[in-house]
Amino acid sequence: MAIPSKYDASKVEDKWYAYWIKNNYFHSTPDEKEPYTIVIPPPNVTGVLHMGHMLNNTIQDVLIRRARLQGKNACWVPGTDHASIATEAKVVAKLKEQGIAKTDLTREEFLQHAFNWKDEYGGIILEQLKKLGASCDWERTAFTMDPEMSESVIKVFVDLYNKGLIYRGYRMVNWDPEAKTTLSDEEVIHEERQGNLYYLEYNIEGSEDTLTIATTRPETIFGDTAICINPNDERFTHLKGKKAIVPLCGRVIPIIEDEYVDLEFGTGCLKVTPAHDENDKNLGDKHNLEVIDIFNDDASLNSFGMHYKGKDRFVVRKEIAKELEENGVLIKTEVHTNKVGTSERTKAVIEPRLSDQWFLKMEELAKPAIKAVLGGDTDINLYPKKFENTYRHWMENVRDWNISRQLWWGQQIPAFFYGDGKEDFVVAETIKEALVLAKEKTGKSDLKTTDLKQDEDALDTWFSSWLWPMSVFDGIRNPENEEIKYYYPTNDLVTGPDILFFWVARMIVAGYEYKDEKPFENVYLTGLVRDKQRRKMSKSLGNSPDALKLIEEFGADGVRVGLLLSAPAGNDILFDEDLCQQGKGFANKIWNAFRLIKGWGVDANLAQSETAKIGLDWYEAKFQKTIVEIEDHFSKYRLSDALMAIYKLINDDFSSWLLEIVKPAYQHPIDKITFDAVIEVLENNLKILHPFMPFLTEEIWQFIAERTSEEALIVAKYPAQKEFDSAIISEFEFATGVISGIRTIRKDKNIAFKDAVELFVVNNVNSSVEFDGIIQKLTNTASISYVSEKVDGASFRVKSNEYFVPIFAANIDVEAEIEKLSAELKRAQGFLVGIQKKLSNERFVANAPEKVITLERKKEADTLAKIETIIGSLNSLK
Repeated sequence: MAIPSKYDASKVEDKWYAYWIKNNYFHSTPDEKEPYTIVIPPPNVTGVLHMGHMLNNTIQDVLIRRARLQGKNACWVPGTDHASIATEAKVVAKLKEQGIAKTDLTREEFLQHAFNWKDEYGGIILEQLKKLGASCDWERTAFTMDPEMSESVIKVFVDLYNKGLIYRGYRMVNWDPEAKTTLSDEEVIHEERQGNLYYLEYNIEGSEDTLTIATTRPETIFGDTAICINPNDERFTHLKGKKAIVPLCGRVIPIIEDEYVDLEFGTGCLKVTPAHDENDKNLGDKHNLEVIDIFNDDASLNSFGMHYKGKDRFVVRKEIAKELEENGVLIKTEVHTNKVGTSERTKAVIEPRLSDQWFLKMEELAKPAIKAVLGGDTDINLYPKKFENTYRHWMENVRDWNISRQLWWGQQIPAFFYGDGKEDFVVAETIKEALVLAKEKTGKSDLKTTDLKQDEDALDTWFSSWLWPMSVFDGIRNPENEEIKYYYPTNDLVTGPDILFFWVARMIVAGYEYKDEKPFENVYLTGLVRDKQRRKMSKSLGNSPDALKLIEEFGADGVRVGLLLSAPAGNDILFDEDLCQQGKGFANKIWNAFRLIKGWGVDANLAQSETAKIGLDWYEAKFQKTIVEIEDHFSKYRLSDALMAIYKLINDDFSSWLLEIVKPAYQHPIDKITFDAVIEVLENNLKILHPFMPFLTEEIWQFIAERTSEEALIVAKYPAQKEFDSAIISEFEFATGVISGIRTIRKDKNIAFKDAVELFVVNNVNSSVEFDGIIQKLTNTASISYVSEKVDGASFRVKSNEYFVPIFAANIDVEAEIEKLSAELKRAQGFLVGIQKKLSNERFVANAPEKVITLERKKEADTLAKIETIIGSLNSLK
């Protein structure tokens, strides 16, 4: 086949992805090989590919492709998360466009709409991942609401309930008035916001006295059921046992005493609103106070809000402040900054609300998960280790997990009520099982399934995804099946630190509870993708590039390289499109190097030159040294460093050095031994680069020779580590210093490459003559002579060796060279005067740190040596 002159990613990528799919390379089944397993962090089914997904999945694909090349049974399980809050919001919005309200539908009808929406729009992100080159086992694609997944979730709920770990409680919860559901504490983001502190005056019943309270939420006065003072506060002894009157609504409430009130804070009088503040609820329970909930589920005021009924809480805050001021109740207002809880998902301000919810006791469950990561002999490693402190903070301060959500899209809680009492329920996997339990509990043998009513709430999405590494292999329903025994525990998890607690920690908890084993060995936590100005990428800022357009412009390989080069382990990624351009440029350079090699004529009768043999020996050693570096980087999840090591090896050592050493003279053939060796070197380069740039490498691999499907690069054998000669690497580095010196002289003196030069070496103690042939070939040096005395000509040093290149007038413009050297000499002499002036200043020498003095003396010595060299060069020209 003719090799195209340019590499065209758009033609190559679809071709090879289809080929890989057709040959089923991504699919895994248990066998005798060592398994290597990754489960994808399931993106929201509503999601589209963004830069965070691109980075995360590129890293996973690098790990999985490398494992495949290493001969392991690589299994990467893809899938999506049903994302209850986000998806339900999208479905409700779509129905609204069609004039349908959620309340008009039954649960079953709504779920049918939701599944239809999921079938139409869901999973787009998985198709987009294919464009990136993700080599997932697509036959295993899972969805957290698949019937078998849901069955596993329900099974776990029932089991934990039966163990006494799940309970139903009337608690103060975080209410999201936009999503109209509760949130767990971890789903609430606390932000500092500027608001006001309102000072309100309450009348005392049967007296002319008043008291003043300070509140940030004047709209909640409708829910006040007490005023609290500290019993030790002498300012308010006259108020003990009295009652206050709530402004506007006129409710008479008791003045209670409790040491909870801080004597130093605010006015010393505290309004108590048990329905809308957790601390107030605790006071209310202690003092038997009435609980008055003034809000509807959308945070508008209900009938307790009187003439504000139906209005949003923030609207009421402004309006009531005005009314209170007009009535002489609002004494003053101060600007006040306080922390406000907001919903991670909808950004709405959270409303504390009392509600019957389901909770999972976490304290005992968390203990094995703490030991696994933070114990002396850890089972699970976090990379970077700095995240261990975050993990410790979450897990050692863990609170019971609110697992119920007031949503329909999700697994319905398997609690079945047979009466109106709060405890009139049973928990079972099916309604048939529930009926048996209800009959036992009530003693009523005539109960029917129609007498049972299932709890309306759904389970928190995380309650399904915490089982992910087990449930994708059916390890909950069938704990002894072949797949869970083979693939579990998985090897590596790649995810973001923002879900370290939400997901990672909970999966560890579930793993130890249900398999008595870790779910994965290593957790690699990527940084956040930011722009060059360190801003988080977001739609609102318009700084998040379209992932698919980037692939279109730079090729998938170019984007993968760009992302990884900008991604130091665990630190935030400062994404720069220029790095994608660098990736694309790298692909072009490799392509051109391949075309150069394939363009050489080959002569089987030619003997191999000594320079080619030495060059190949050197490259083999350099390749093996790089393999060791790459292994070290991978073991520490420094994928960016691993890629950079490969980049330098191929870009510099292979393309700029080896190919120059072995390439035949113009219009001459190359010997077959060298040609075959270079092809083998190229193939090994492609093997180590393939995990990072799969499309380019497969394209070149298939052009090198006719291959069967068993011989494709994707399933080739990764190069083995071998002993290598480190001395030859050092010697070559020295030789490159000599080559650079000669090239600099040629450039400075304008000596054309076609004009051969001579090289004289004084004090040859550091270099091996073995590389002389390479030096001569790469610099067109006619001869290299080892002498004891200096020779007239341009000179340079490499370590303690001094090299001289005689300059012949025929090769250069003598007058121009003298003028240039004279200017250099003048600059150097001026620089020397400045240094020596400093060093002759006694005050400077007496006060400057020793490091500074040493540095100045070194500058002086280097400048003197430079002046001597320039003068020598000038003398040789005159």
